[in-house]
Order: sequence, then structure tokens, then C-alpha cells
Amino acid sequence: MKTGTDILAGVSVSHSDASVEAIERAAVDSQHAAIEDLLDLPSVSEALVLQTCNRAEAYVVTETPEAGKEALAAYLGDVDPAVVRTLDHEESIRHLMAVACGLESLVVGEDQIIGQLRDAYEDARGVGAMGPVLDDAVLKALHVGERARDETAINEGVVSLGSAAVRFLESKRDLEEAAALVVGAGEMARLAAEALDRAVDRILVANRTLSHAEHLTEQLESNAEAVGLDAVATAADEADVVVSATGSSGHVVDVGDFKDAGRTHVVDIARPRDVPPAADGIEGVSVYDLDAIEAITDETRRKREAAAETVEAMIDEEFDHLMAQYKRKRADQVIGAMYEGAERIKARELRTALSKLENEGGVSEAEREILESMADALVGQLLSAPTESLREAAENDEWSTIRTALELFGPAFELEPAEPPAEPDRPGSIPEEMRDRMPAHVIDQLRTEDE
Repeated sequence: MKTGTDILAGVSVSHSDASVEAIERAAVDSQHAAIEDLLDLPSVSEALVLQTCNRAEAYVVTETPEAGKEALAAYLGDVDPAVVRTLDHEESIRHLMAVACGLESLVVGEDQIIGQLRDAYEDARGVGAMGPVLDDAVLKALHVGERARDETAINEGVVSLGSAAVRFLESKRDLEEAAALVVGAGEMARLAAEALDRAVDRILVANRTLSHAEHLTEQLESNAEAVGLDAVATAADEADVVVSATGSSGHVVDVGDFKDAGRTHVVDIARPRDVPPAADGIEGVSVYDLDAIEAITDETRRKREAAAETVEAMIDEEFDHLMAQYKRKRADQVIGAMYEGAERIKARELRTALSKLENEGGVSEAEREILESMADALVGQLLSAPTESLREAAENDEWSTIRTALELFGPAFELEPAEPPAEPDRPGSIPEEMRDRMPAHVIDQLRTEDE
């Protein structure tokens, strides 16, 4: 049976420890496919992969920490270990909360990450990679991320890489009469275009799917025009500044597209990068990537330090709630299995006793009820003390005590995998029919802890 003692492990390659090149090496072409690959490993029961422009992360649930490390090593491949942050069970949970709150983002408090985490969650759900451990962890992270934005000022000011890129360009030149080129029409490109819309005189939006570029330009107030990617070279000649932010798996523009651009500032906030680094060698063309705009993001970070402290306290509170929930679930799964096993033994022995009494002259309905009541009472009283001990062991992280308890009760219990609880976010997982047979003081304790 599963006793709820599966372990969560994670790895993170992000801007805080790694360069853009290192993050690109850690990333895979498809977040969805990476989750499936992890789930195909025999040791992995749950998996999640989160990839954004400045991070590549993976989480797995296995029965042992060693199995988790092996699975994540397969995901990382030959990525330099020096840029990898390894996370154990509790560190993974806390890290996911910090990520959802924007505390781990290049732009502290940015709003896009919570949507990206939600997308990763849906990707994992879509391939059956979500289970009770990761489901609780991610949903709690999304919950605290929403709380952070609703209850603090963590996302005030510069709130996206797109707007940070525009702030960076403003530090390089006056944008008031400038023409801008935005490459891409996705969420990040839209945020960059909206920030440029308030700063420049004219915007060109280039995208592989022209209709998407046209949809974006229709939302802008300034003089805006949509073009296809095949017109990037012409658009770059007209632009004074460029922000590139596609979701492509490789470069979407060529070095030659900038050969006649003249004095142009290019900010590439895509991951992998859209613009070949060699374009920076063209006379008059300056290419900047995510590493270059850290000064802008550091300024935002300083302004949000007070809010970040409040969010950290919020994470501590939510983390403690979730860990207490995990512990109760782990104990409840074992307790539930213990009662189920006892019920099977009780039912078998009761059938045997009643059969013998029937052969000796019969049993009245009243006598049958007395025997069944006595059997229920014996089960409840015998398991009352182990129930309390297992709950206490769970609260103190004494998982060896839980496994020893199962061994002590022996194979006669014939433990089978229990069905998952109907409400996955409910702290307790003992079936109601089992609770009905427990002593009153144990039921009161469970009810109090659930509340």
C-alpha cells in the first residue's frame, strides 16, 4: 500500500545562479514532453516541469530521496552542477511558493510567473503526472501567490520583463520620437508593446503569424503596424529600438537582418534567445540580453524589499499549514489502512462465530447485534492507542514509526492500496465509515485537527 511517505525533490536552474546560456542548456523544447519523460521513469509517480525565460525547473515524487536525485539527473543531462540548485522535499515546497509569489523572479513580484506556473500545472495534469503530493504543493503555491499580490505591494511598479526592457531602453536613449520594433506577439511581447506604446512614436510588430501581430497592434494606441517575420530586416532598418520576445526554440532573426540598421538598441528577453549574439558585432547595433537588464530589476527589488518581507512571512504561515496537512494525511492513510485491515479480520471472525452458533441452535437478531457491537468496540478500543501514537509520530516526522506499526500488525491485515480521498484538499483521509467505528475521543481529536 501507499503510506503517503513519497518524497518530493526538485532542481532549479535560474537567473539567480546561472547565465542565460546555462538556462538555455537546461531547458527542453517541450515542457509537456519533459513531464512525460520524467513520468516514464519507473521510480517517478508524479512530475512537474516549469520553464520560463529565466528558469528551467523540474520536480518529481519518488519513494526515496535517492530515486528523486537519479530521476532529476536524467532531466538535467550534462548541465553544469555548479549552476543547479537542488531542493529536498520541504525546500521544493517552499521554493514553489516563493516562485509563485514572484520572489524568485528577475523582476521581483512580476505577475507573469503565476500564470506560467498554472500552465505547468495544467500540462502535468493533462498527462496524469499530478498526484496528492504535487497537487497540494502547486495549489498551495498558487494560493499564496494570489494572496501576495492581493494583500501586499509586491507587484507595484515595474511588473514584467517587458516593461523592464523598456525601462532599460529609456536609460540608453530618448524614446519620445523613436520607432520601435517588437518581435513576437505572445504575452511577453504584448507587455513590451504596451510599455513602448506609452513611450515611443511608432511601433512595428513582427510575428510569424501575421494575424496575431495584427491583433496586438489593434490594442495599441500609438501608430502601430503589423508585419511578418520575413519583413524583420526592413523593419529593423526603420527601428531605433528593438525588443524581441518570441517563444521560438531557436533564433528567429539573422545577423544580416541588422546589417543596415544603423544605430539600434536591441533587447532580447526571449529564452532561448531570438537574436544571434553575433549581431552585437555589427557597427552601431547593441544587443542586450536578460543579464544586461539586471540593474533595472535590482532597482525594483530594492523598492519592494518591505513587501517581500511581508510575503516571506506569508509563505512561512502557508508552508506550516501545508506541512501539517501533509503529516495528517500521511498518518490518516496508515490509520485508515489499519482500520480497514482490522475490519476485514473482524468480519471474517464474526462470520465464523455466527456460523458456529447457527449450527448450535441459531442466533436471534438481538444476539447478532450484540456480537457485532462487541466486535466493533474491540476494534475501536484496540486501535485507539495506535491511532493516537501514529498521529503523534506523523506530527514529529517519525516516519519509521509509521512503517514499523504496519510491520507489527502483520500480513494478516492484507493491506490493499486505498482509494484516493474524494476531496484532495481535505486534511483527513480516513473514510467516514471507518470514523464511525472509532472511539468517540479519537473522532473528536480528528475533528479538531481537521478544523
